[in-house]
Amino acid sequence: MIEPNWALTRKRTLLQQRAAILQNIRAFFIEQGYLEVETPHRIPANAPEPHIDAVPSGDWALHTSPELAMKRLLAAGHEKIFQICRVWREGELGRYHLPEFSLLEWYRSGIDYHDLMTECTALFQSIIPVGKITRSGREIPLTAPWEELTVAEAFSSYASMSLEQALETDSFEEVLTAEVEPKLGKAGPTFLTEYPAAMAALARIKPDDPCVAERFELYIDGLELANAFSELTDPREQRKRFTADEARRRAAGKTPYPLPENFLNDLSAMPRAAGVALGLDRLVMLITDTEKIADVVAFTPDEL
Repeated sequence: MIEPNWALTRKRTLLQQRAAILQNIRAFFIEQGYLEVETPHRIPANAPEPHIDAVPSGDWALHTSPELAMKRLLAAGHEKIFQICRVWREGELGRYHLPEFSLLEWYRSGIDYHDLMTECTALFQSIIPVGKITRSGREIPLTAPWEELTVAEAFSSYASMSLEQALETDSFEEVLTAEVEPKLGKAGPTFLTEYPAAMAALARIKPDDPCVAERFELYIDGLELANAFSELTDPREQRKRFTADEARRRAAGKTPYPLPENFLNDLSAMPRAAGVALGLDRLVMLITDTEKIADVVAFTPDEL
């Protein structure tokens, strides 16, 4: 008798839990009147983000996010849409990272990032009705309201330098990842808000404070789960930001990317809106009290 692959067999319970979580997520959005959509995974151009590299696919690339296509649907009049899909990012592999992973993204017209915080809270309350998760023997309550902490406040509390110093020395991402993120969401979920304007390539700038963008990230137990913002709808400003980001990529010796012209053309028709991307594999990790992202997916690259 041929022995089964026990490494895969041992994942059965976690994969069953994962399936139930995804089914509950779909049920939540359908109940809220969202339309589930599917957009192409292979596209001519991603957003040219300096710190994210796409996986080539011929002359095109695999998408790093369904964001651009979903916003084009918003611009075409689809008011409430969500998608669960696979995305690819070159070189991301570790305890919390995979080069191919699952994202939940949802977009809604007529709202801003504050409304998305409310929807995030409602989503978690729906799919985790016990109102708490357990991490390594510690209970983390999910009861509302969730903490809201600005990036400047977080740097003041947890970093070895101020936000201004981090921006001046081009060490914002490094300090955020190493010093700030591990402290967030320990006593309950934390919305990290008011990102510096330079760190929000597709987000709307706050009208009463041009130094920050209407963006938040969601953290639980030191782990980033979601990235969200009020959407920038000015095609000229968006082109300007994309061009600046592409220049940064080229200065760093990275592969040049074309600008997503069809997205930029449709952006002028996009209504006021907000959207969020939530890492599903990490969410499953948290709910199932699992320490490695590899344990909550059927296969990792080294298992293929």
